[in-house]
Order: sequence, then C-alpha cells, then structure tokens
Amino acid sequence: MARNDADQVLDYPIPVSEALEPPAEWAELRQGCPIAKVKLPSGDQASLLTRYEDVKQVLADPRFRRRLDAPDAARIAANESGGVFNGSMGKAMREETHQQWRRMVGKWFTAKRMTALRPAIEAMVERLVDDMERVGGPVDLVASLGFPLPVWVICDMLGVPESDRDRFAHWSNTLLSLTRYTQAEIDEAQADFAAYMSAHIAATRARPGDDLISELIASAAEAGAVMPDEALLATSQGLLVAGHETTANMIGKMVSMLLADRDRWERLLADRSLVRTAVEEALRLDANPGFGIPRYITEDAEIAGTRVPGGTTVVCSLASANRDEAAFDDAAEMDLGRSPNTHLAFGAGAHSCLGQSLARTELQAVLDVLLRRLPALDLAVPVEELRRVDGLVIGGLREVPVRW
Repeated sequence: MARNDADQVLDYPIPVSEALEPPAEWAELRQGCPIAKVKLPSGDQASLLTRYEDVKQVLADPRFRRRLDAPDAARIAANESGGVFNGSMGKAMREETHQQWRRMVGKWFTAKRMTALRPAIEAMVERLVDDMERVGGPVDLVASLGFPLPVWVICDMLGVPESDRDRFAHWSNTLLSLTRYTQAEIDEAQADFAAYMSAHIAATRARPGDDLISELIASAAEAGAVMPDEALLATSQGLLVAGHETTANMIGKMVSMLLADRDRWERLLADRSLVRTAVEEALRLDANPGFGIPRYITEDAEIAGTRVPGGTTVVCSLASANRDEAAFDDAAEMDLGRSPNTHLAFGAGAHSCLGQSLARTELQAVLDVLLRRLPALDLAVPVEELRRVDGLVIGGLREVPVRW
C-alpha cells in the first residue's frame, strides 16, 4: 500500500499481532498517504495523521478542538457517552476556563514537586519488589508492579485512602473502554466514581490536607473564588484516566522493550546515568500507546498540502509520528542515549500532558530500583508470546512474565 486510495478506508486502530512492533501500515502511510481515511470502532470515519510535522501542527493549532460533541464529529466508540475524550472535563469547562484550570493544576505538577515525590515513589517500588521477591519468579510485572504503583501515587495525590486503590483501578479500566465494556458498565463506573469523589471533595473542603484537591480549593480561595465541585470532579477523573492506565501500561512495555534485547539491559546495568534517556527512548519507541489524540475542526484547514474540510475529525497517531524518519535519525532503532529526543508521547502545544513530569518520575524510579534490586531480571517467556491488551483507549500488554 503506497497510498490510501480515495475509496480505501482502513480499520482503526490498525490491527497488529506483534506486541512490541508497529503495524507496517504506519511507514507506508507516512511515505505515501499522510492523511488517510479510517473507520473508527463506532463505524464513523475520520482522517488519520501519521507524520511528525503534521501531528505537531495539528496539536498546536487552536482551530483543532478537543471537544468531540459537535453533531458532525466522529464518535470514537459505539458505546460512547462523551467517553474519555469528551467526558465531564469538557462539560465542566470551556476553553478559557480550561486554560485557567491548567495553569492552576500545572502549579502542582512542577518538575520540582515531582522530584520531591521521588523518594516516596521509590519506596513504594521497593515495597512492591519486596513482594515480588517473597513470591519468587516468575511473576507478572504488570500486575505486581505496573498497576499498583501509579494508582497508589494517584490515591496519594488526591488524598484518598490507599485501601481504595483497587476501586480506582477498576474505574480507570472501565472509563477507558473502546469496546471492552458495555455502555451500562461505563455509566455505572462513572456514577460510582462521581459519588465517591463528590463525598471526598466535601470532606476535603471541611478538612483540607496536603493534596491536589486541597491545593486547588485553596488557590481558588486566594483569588477570591470558589473552585466548583464539577471542576474538582473533572480534575480527579482526568488524573485517574490520564495518569493511571498510561503509566501502568508503560512500565510493562518499557521493561519488555529493554529485556527484549539483553544488550540494552546490560548497557543500563553498566551505566545507570542512561536511565533518564532510556525512559525517553522507550516513550518514543512505544508501538502500542493506544488510540492516539482525536481533534475536530469547524473550518477548512491545510495539512500536508491538502485541504481538510470543516467538520472533519482527525486522529493524531503520536506513535507513528515518533517513528518518522524525517524527524529522528535511525527512527526504528532503540538508542538508549538519544539526546535530544523531541518525541510527542505526551502530546504538544497547549494541551500537552500535564502529568508528564510525574510519569517520567515514576518510570525512572521503577527502572532505577529494578536495575539495583533485580539485575538478573529477564522475560520468562519469548517476546513473541507477549500479548497486547485490546478494547481500551490505552495500549498495553496483558502480562509481562519476568524472572530473575
């Protein structure tokens, strides 16, 4: 397929069998058809962008909107009721308010604050590795470390008890569904989460603590305003769906990529200073990050020299863009020391991921602790036996069996 013919529509997400490798269509589309017609899980059509410069352009262009509730916008999934791309966050806040909210929340997610959190995150990783060693290998790294760590961090940031982390993990999984859960199950999870967090927000207003919800309430009060419950609820849900599943899955994928070629792991053991750049390279080379970022435009625009009519929904494939040969030397190769590394794993522009400093801190902490505690770590199955997670917005691996 050198190009996407006028009547050719690809199913999206593009099916792929290998756990750590991208679909061959990405490279073909980047070369011959940078704006491809695709059919989404809902059955609606959209335009897929696969080149680095095109994706970066759209993410930085304010005409391409986050909201997907226009009558002619493509639905992502058939069971979508706003869903992860247009849920309570979008309903609670319009663009100006959203930017104001980002500035307030951004004060919490500073690199300095995340660095201060690092010892506590490392201590949690140590506890989880202790549990792994007590059980003895092989164990599933996803269940043993990948999922417990980020949800513990999020519960801590929101000021909710660690004992409720299993409930948060379930809500996260359900709210990120493309095809795995029914609409009734998604609605139930959304209602349960909203009820839980509404009670927690009320309790926090009465007894503030050292957490993100308390901080937002206090920041609004200092400005002579009241942070509405709807915005606090949207913040909590946004943190959960953006910060749990993505990092949880990335831990499993990152370690799998590094262990798939033993030379990579040995190089890190020999030079721990490469941990930071290795994390960035794993983020860039992730062939299974999930759906991508959808945007909707109300007016005609030009992308890659082609007119894109108003009313079009575009899907930005960050993962394909991150493998664009025009943007990265030896783009298909994993270079643990790659620097600079201007990947788009966290998006770009005004809506880039607020929690990227937190995600980096967690991933670096995991890698540092595993290299120190389990230097003999290895995959317990051939790479070919690793299986992708299907039916969710976020991509991941079902299990990552490891031994040491």
